[in-house]
Amino acid sequence: MTKIQVEHVTLYTYETEVELAHHLAYLKPLASDWQRVLSSEVDIVPAPSTHSESKDTFGNVRSFFTLATPHAELKVRSLTTVDLLDRYSGFDVSATPEWEDVREALSYALDRAYLPASEFSFPSPHVPRLNELREYALQSFTRRRNIAEASMELSARIHRDFTYSSGSTEVHTPILEAFTKRVGVCQDFSHILIGCLRALGLSAQYVSGYLLTKPPPGQVKLRGADASHAWVSVYCPQAPGNWLELDPTNNVVAGASHVRLAVGRDFGDVSPLRGVIRGGGDHILKIAVTSEEIE
Repeated sequence: MTKIQVEHVTLYTYETEVELAHHLAYLKPLASDWQRVLSSEVDIVPAPSTHSESKDTFGNVRSFFTLATPHAELKVRSLTTVDLLDRYSGFDVSATPEWEDVREALSYALDRAYLPASEFSFPSPHVPRLNELREYALQSFTRRRNIAEASMELSARIHRDFTYSSGSTEVHTPILEAFTKRVGVCQDFSHILIGCLRALGLSAQYVSGYLLTKPPPGQVKLRGADASHAWVSVYCPQAPGNWLELDPTNNVVAGASHVRLAVGRDFGDVSPLRGVIRGGGDHILKIAVTSEEIE
């Protein structure tokens, strides 16, 4: 069991006062058998006029808040503490079914029971179905190969073939542009892996969260120097919970260092903070994330 605390601070400084703002946040983590949420709080300055929480269609905790008082700055701070288990320790990759059988189970048939995982097999706004991704994926998904081995190899190939470069892409950079240039950040790596899997008729979720990082030996961890993270969950029968979480940015299976915030079809479903404002002009955005293992 690993206990991790994450502080996530978002600061908007506006050129002129914002008269009215409506915001949607995904900053409280999902609870599960392997992720126990010990505490989770979100502080908003200035204090919102209204603030409510609910579950979205995927089971994520979402927060709505409105600021009706003019303000030149918005600060949102979340503080989360979770206990994590490495649920994939001892997982037998070879015991998973062949990928063609999984694809068949996910496809629609009149006399077949509906499989909820199938809703993640369709294109989404940030992840269209592209033949280029299908051809790339088929290099790993050879005939009758089991789905876990093929998915893990595909994730490893993305890690090998693509260059991680902060600032090389933006939130709305098309997936094909990142794929063609072979460069991006964790959001792009995840979207590309998802697009490859869905192009084969398989189901994959976008996972937003945090990754526990440790400073090099002899160096002090800098507060606020971490970042939010993203990885992928592929529908994989016989895996714990029937989903296998892969981190193509780091070429690892998500384990006891990956704190899961929310899952969706792509980044657009689970953006940590977004909103609609009246006024404000240009703005400066600063984000600081600190993830720490605690006793």
